[in-house]
Amino acid sequence: MRLLRQLNPQQQEAVRAVDGPLLILAGAGTGKTRVITSRIAYMIQNGVEGEKILGVTFTNKAAREMRDRIRKIIVPKKKTLKAQPAGTLPLLTTFHSLGARILRQHIDQLGYKKSFVIYDESDQLGILKKILSRISLGDTKIDPREMLGAFSRLRNGMATGLGPSDAAVDYVYQNVLKQYCAALKASNAVDFDDLLLLPLKLFEEFPEVLKFYQDQFQYVMVDEYQDTNAIQFRLLLKLTEKSRNLCVVGDDDQSIYGWRGAEIANLLNLEKYFPELKIVKLEQNYRSTNSILKTANALIKNNARRREKSLWSDKGHGELVPVVGFADEHAEAKAVADHIEMERLTLRIPWRDQAILFRTNLQARPLETALRQSGIRYKLIGGQSYFDRKEIKDFMAYLKFLQNNDDDASLLRIANTPPRGLSPKSMESLIGLSHEWNVSVFQAMQRVISQESGNTTGLSTRAINAVEKFVEWAEAVSDSLESKEIELGTWAVAFMEGIGYWEEIRKFEKEVEAAENRIINVRELAEELDSESEDSVSVVDQISGRTGKVRLQQALERFSLDADWKQNQDEESRGDWVTLITAHSCKGLEFPRVHVVGVEEGLMPHSRSKVEGTLDEERRLFYVAITRAMESLRITYCSGRKRYGEVTPCHPSAFLDELPEDTIDRQCSSRPKKLDASKGRQMFSDLLAALDSEAGTD
Repeated sequence: MRLLRQLNPQQQEAVRAVDGPLLILAGAGTGKTRVITSRIAYMIQNGVEGEKILGVTFTNKAAREMRDRIRKIIVPKKKTLKAQPAGTLPLLTTFHSLGARILRQHIDQLGYKKSFVIYDESDQLGILKKILSRISLGDTKIDPREMLGAFSRLRNGMATGLGPSDAAVDYVYQNVLKQYCAALKASNAVDFDDLLLLPLKLFEEFPEVLKFYQDQFQYVMVDEYQDTNAIQFRLLLKLTEKSRNLCVVGDDDQSIYGWRGAEIANLLNLEKYFPELKIVKLEQNYRSTNSILKTANALIKNNARRREKSLWSDKGHGELVPVVGFADEHAEAKAVADHIEMERLTLRIPWRDQAILFRTNLQARPLETALRQSGIRYKLIGGQSYFDRKEIKDFMAYLKFLQNNDDDASLLRIANTPPRGLSPKSMESLIGLSHEWNVSVFQAMQRVISQESGNTTGLSTRAINAVEKFVEWAEAVSDSLESKEIELGTWAVAFMEGIGYWEEIRKFEKEVEAAENRIINVRELAEELDSESEDSVSVVDQISGRTGKVRLQQALERFSLDADWKQNQDEESRGDWVTLITAHSCKGLEFPRVHVVGVEEGLMPHSRSKVEGTLDEERRLFYVAITRAMESLRITYCSGRKRYGEVTPCHPSAFLDELPEDTIDRQCSSRPKKLDASKGRQMFSDLLAALDSEAGTD
């Protein structure tokens, strides 16, 4: 079969193993995406109905990539080949998108309406702050963000207790958690934890719902399996306990998200739940040279609790890996910038081929300074999210509120933006009434103007008039969205202009260009409202047509579950710049030339690792950083770093002692490595030519 001829023997074995539980141990750069997509295509070409296959991964970007690859295989362009009908395409999605899909169909059995909204972190924090404002805490100070993290850890089975050991504070946490969950349900909203917890609740309490999905998805494949948490694992067990057809693809050596709930035991102990498990190892690396791979192999073998594997490549030995020490972070940053610029001038290596990896975002500052001083363009990955910008949050809040009037968090954000006479004092009174009557804020508004409350609202006549105008406006706009003819993108732009939002931006933004850029941000997102997600459109929708409100709900779900949408767009149109990125964020990426900086005790491994017992995970993190490199890898560390205005001594990471001497070139920054004379003359000649070339372009 032509499909299999492109694969190595181990990859072919993984593709052919269709029935029963399968673990594909896919080392870094071993072509796991090709194996997953080839396996799904192989199954479909051999008679498995596409709609019986579920593929789950952790990012929408990965799901889209797999979907595109599979479509190219099973829906060929050549008319001589028989194309599979579109209906046979499998569902390729993320865990959270799968959860949302299940809830859209069955959440009413848990007492919610199917028009629920998904709250992001800012919405969740808004609820918590509102609850905490009504609780007397005395001298106790509670960070809402910290509390939210504690709630998430407990609900996902990562912790047995909530707050700090102090009993009084723990009681507050318990009380607030109950109110938080009640407030979510009252707003007909769910958070990201609910997108996993509520489907599991449905599976456990409603056998007919579980049977429906077990019959629908008879073959389940999971990518990046080492990153699954306890709840995701329980969902997978439920889905596959009947068919036993679970295929997981992962690498325990790249399990680096324990701090956010990932359970490496899910991969290491899989035989406990599937004794008949078949294991296929993928060890041929298609990314890196052998000097890089041997360096990585020597490091990771020091982790005792792992599944044995050893990466190799047919790309030759490659360059040795320099390990260089510097006096401080400024000298380190300057040396990295100088090296990047020297390679650009002498070897014609573009900036986009270079990446600088570090453990914490604090390390980026001296690197950015050095790159700027050298005139090197760069991009810091992980800056402010597109969806964290004020204008985008305002726009999203409007859309969420119009789709679900009971969404308190969104209503409170937009009620007086732009000003409508709904003062903070009036809104506080309305919030109080909503709690007293146990209804949403919008329902409280409706009750106020219907005179059901009598004269006990505490609102002035002027405030009641403002409330009445707001309710009439909201109901009219919501009704207009029931049309099937409405084009959401055009409507949204006209709507934001009509409420005076453009004028509001221009009024408060000092620079005209900055104001117009913010307006463009909203317009760009509005245009995306009419785009379709392959996960969001059901067959019934396609047949019957969908109202504007239904399409708006689907668009909001797509935005909520793909928060990196704009960043992914930017990365796909990647320009000529050096990438600055943390080691945690770089997993799944690759770069021709990689600089791993700050490999010191206290940074890599992090100072917390000895206390928390996570040294193995820190070693895996360093392993992930090393295996991003394709052609060249450089590792640096400092003897001192400035903290709180004073230089603190640093020590090279103990991990550096675990690297093999036959692949490492240990250097000192004060003692540059000597060059062969002929090579030196050639580099000098190349440098002069490059300088002449640059001068000619001025």
